[in-house]
Amino acid sequence: MDKNHFHLIIIGSGPAGCTAAIYAARANLNFAMITGLEPGGQLIKTPTIANWPGEPEEIAGALLMEKMMDQARNLGAAILSDNIETVDLAKRPFSLKGNKAEYTCDALIIATGASAKFLGLPSEKKYIGKGVSTCAICDGFFYKNKEVVVVGGGNTTAEEALYMAKIAKLVTIVHRRDTMRAEEGLVVQLQKTPNIKLELNCNIVEILGDDRGVTGARIKNVNTNATQDIVCQAVFIAIGHKPNTEIFSKQLEMEHNYIKIGYGAATATSVSGVFAAGDVVAKNYHQAVVAAGLGCTATLDAKAFLAVLNLK
Repeated sequence: MDKNHFHLIIIGSGPAGCTAAIYAARANLNFAMITGLEPGGQLIKTPTIANWPGEPEEIAGALLMEKMMDQARNLGAAILSDNIETVDLAKRPFSLKGNKAEYTCDALIIATGASAKFLGLPSEKKYIGKGVSTCAICDGFFYKNKEVVVVGGGNTTAEEALYMAKIAKLVTIVHRRDTMRAEEGLVVQLQKTPNIKLELNCNIVEILGDDRGVTGARIKNVNTNATQDIVCQAVFIAIGHKPNTEIFSKQLEMEHNYIKIGYGAATATSVSGVFAAGDVVAKNYHQAVVAAGLGCTATLDAKAFLAVLNLK
């Protein structure tokens, strides 16, 4: 057997990929996890996590992912440092081409995650983890009774603003259009919440701060070009996520670039033997614990699939 052939390959090493690997190792499957460009996934960029089950103290995202990788490794998982660039799912065994090698497998779990969209400001990048965040549910706890800004105009923006309104002293929504794009019911809730303020027809042009982190945001009116500075201790970017699914385009059924699952087994995709877990499918729940749960489910589904083929 070719040394680069595995019964199961897991692409991605975030919470979904690592959990899938842990369960695959426990099941003694012939498998490998290919890490991708960012071992540990998006979570390594989260400075502090306070809602991971079983961690009573706050834990850094990088440390949590290091522990998950170590757990998979200690159980005997083959963890390969490579980035898959192309895949061929037209026939089995499936073919995968990475930067370093080529691989084949009988079953595949896609756990490549999603990337949060950013504004593209140099100051935004400077303060990531120091007041700039893409997840209010993840990081909002740390800004209790503070003033925060939420950027965007859709449902996610409205939901995060309403969530933060229960925690923060003042929530300012900055949106580039003259009306919110969120559902009418959410907009009504925003209007009824006394500590939520709307700054419409405005863009953030700079995030202000010092050595300790974010201190404010400079916004610019799109009609008048007038600028003003808003005092805040956090800026939550809520303009959406982009699933990392480009290499699977036209090979799997998708919806808004998220992989569709549920074709028989819970995590089964439109191609038999291919499963997906984490942020590539969970477009409404960008939470590490949700991704981890789907990673577990994907391995159980893949194991059942391989058993039918008399492989393990």
